[in-house]
Amino acid sequence: MPKTPAECTTMADVRAEIDRLDHALMALFAERWGYIDRAAEIKRALNLKADIPARVAEVRENARRHATEFGLEPGFYEGLWTQLIDHAIAHERKLLGEDEA
Repeated sequence: MPKTPAECTTMADVRAEIDRLDHALMALFAERWGYIDRAAEIKRALNLKADIPARVAEVRENARRHATEFGLEPGFYEGLWTQLIDHAIAHERKLLGEDEA
């Protein structure tokens, strides 16, 4: 059963909870990646490019807003999300054949 930070009494407890969360985050990233693949399929059918600047700006702002809501440093998480976005766009470009031009 997961422990709250206050319930952790040893470094082993803390490490176990961090490892549990890291695994859960990876599962969420894998789920998110499935949507990236699906987005590329839909974009192909709609003849859309991988990079849609208005959507990129929206996702980055969402990252800042969500970080703020959780008491986290918005600039750091916007940067992290920028890396996710850039990686996803590069992947979609490959799937859409945009790199072949």
